[in-house]
Amino acid sequence: MSDLAPRDGSAAPAPAGADNRYKAVQAKLKMLSTAMTNAAVDLEYLRRDMRANADRTERVAEDIDRAELDRKFVDLTHHVAAALNGAATQLRTLHDTAQETADLTHQARRTHAQRYGALDDIRSNRPERTPKPGFLAS
Repeated sequence: MSDLAPRDGSAAPAPAGADNRYKAVQAKLKMLSTAMTNAAVDLEYLRRDMRANADRTERVAEDIDRAELDRKFVDLTHHVAAALNGAATQLRTLHDTAQETADLTHQARRTHAQRYGALDDIRSNRPERTPKPGFLAS
């Protein structure tokens, strides 16, 4: 099971954790982008397999039609092929959404690094402790 998936199988999102330090946020964004990229790849494989199954099912429908089986079996087999094609089309949409999310997460990680990377370098490399964010805003 993915680290991003809910542990109890519910639809509730996995907890993000309270660690919002620069490196922790970078790690979370990297984990999300990797998971979404992997999901997009898996969805594409699944879509191709489903499309191939739909094509095979169409050929089976043609074969049973040529064998002059009862017409209801031919029709049912055509319906299965159509359902597989429809599912493959929806998988394409899901793949595109996963890929877009992965791309946006990569972009967010780069933007976060551009904005806060230098500050983290400064804060991480000096021996003095620095106040927490918002300490001076009163």
